[in-house]
Amino acid sequence: MEKPTMPAFTANPLQFIKEVQQELKKVTWPTRQETIKLTGVVIIISLIVAFFIGGLDAGVLKLTSTLYKR
Repeated sequence: MEKPTMPAFTANPLQFIKEVQQELKKVTWPTRQETIKLTGVVIIISLIVAFFIGGLDAGVLKLTSTLYKR
């Protein structure tokens, strides 16, 4: 069995940070307008899912309270 090797960033932390900076320069960052638009989409979808799950919860509560009514 081979001995496990240490991750590269533990051998030379400065080299690791330099490589991270180089990779971050390659990233295509969204514009401010894209960020605002996508944030709105996330909020709207989250609200839709919340109302859907809340509706299911209310429905199941009503059903179970009706079935188990004494």
